[in-house]
Amino acid sequence: MAQVVVVGGGYGGLASAARLAKLGHDVTLLEASSGLGGALTTVESQGFTWEAGPTMLHVPAVVRDLFRKTGRALEAELGVETGDELTPLPIVREHRFEDRSALRLPAGSRRAQVEAFDELGRGLGEAWDAYVTPYAEVWDVLRRHYFEEPWTPDRLPREVSAILDGREHLHKTLRRAFRDDRPATVAGHLFAADGHDLRNVPTWAGVTTYLEQLFGAWTMPGGMHRLRDLLAARLETRGVTVLLDSPALDLVVRDGRVAAVRTGLGEVAADVVVCAIDPRRLPTLAPLVERTMPSLPPVITHLGLEGDLGIDVETVVHGDPMVVVRPGGTAPPGHTAWTLQGRGRLSEDMLKVLARVGLDVRDRVAVRVDRTPYDTVQAWGGSPYGVLWQGRGTVRQRLGPRTPVAGVYAAGAHATPGSGLAYVGLGAALVAGAVGPA
Repeated sequence: MAQVVVVGGGYGGLASAARLAKLGHDVTLLEASSGLGGALTTVESQGFTWEAGPTMLHVPAVVRDLFRKTGRALEAELGVETGDELTPLPIVREHRFEDRSALRLPAGSRRAQVEAFDELGRGLGEAWDAYVTPYAEVWDVLRRHYFEEPWTPDRLPREVSAILDGREHLHKTLRRAFRDDRPATVAGHLFAADGHDLRNVPTWAGVTTYLEQLFGAWTMPGGMHRLRDLLAARLETRGVTVLLDSPALDLVVRDGRVAAVRTGLGEVAADVVVCAIDPRRLPTLAPLVERTMPSLPPVITHLGLEGDLGIDVETVVHGDPMVVVRPGGTAPPGHTAWTLQGRGRLSEDMLKVLARVGLDVRDRVAVRVDRTPYDTVQAWGGSPYGVLWQGRGTVRQRLGPRTPVAGVYAAGAHATPGSGLAYVGLGAALVAGAVGPA
């Protein structure tokens, strides 16, 4: 049995701790704040509650596998008696373009997506299908040898290296695939929303578009923050020691191997350490990622609105700036909860941007909570959007699942394979596979 210390109580840390405890290790989780969850939390004000982080999941098998491998199945934890379970969304999101046309992108159906694009414009369905379909092979290769199997750069199969080392970027690929800017905008949206420049994103990363088509988008009854509560309970069941208000100051390395984690209250002995925070926060690991940069969060505004505004799915208002409207959360009777996320040249209030495209809610605002990117980073102890794409070399500059420091592993948004609930969950599984059973 190894003494394992997991640094960070976000989703990556919670998932890693649960998996390693189930493998028989003695696990301690250190969290710098007074609560667990990281981005899987809520914001509350005057009777309204909004999801602070993600509102949907794109590869539900990752979460289901986590619960199945660490104890009771997810559906059993959600509540068999009440019928609660992960719920598929028929529409992933609605895209509203600068020419006032719109597309409601269906989830989990190749045919439905083709038909939706054909309604947007003649021949666009065929072009969309021609763009997305080749990613099936990319996903198959990466799933088997990169996403689901612990790896090191010097042992990657040739077919994986050929994908990861490809020189073409997504911006060029999309320009070649589409004569119409609208499907190109849809295909690049997930990266633009996370703060990336498509000129720096490798083409293979666009596999996320295929994953949305293949697996759809899913929500959790009660909100995605329930995942935090379920995992906290799972850690208790597995005997994980959770130390809140315990920021890790650095790693203690002796004879070339990690021996402890230094905190403000002293050292916590460790045979294995899992870094589930931005590695820049640990001086021992910071030099290993000095060539990377974090992708900063968007500007966020949580709104409590009077009445039903008729927005039933995540809605993207494209342009510069780009504003994403996320309906959802809880609200008093006769009211609606929205979350706005803004990217680009936000020289004016996001509500004015929405008003120009016919979504004028300025006279409906009952409650408003604004969060700058700095506020989000301070609240969560770093950016939940992971590493900024700076070209094809970025993928090999991330740490994880292993690191050059013996006994130290990396999970979370800043580690392999990247940010988002699906990738972070896969990263935790990779760490558990690399560490192995007690």
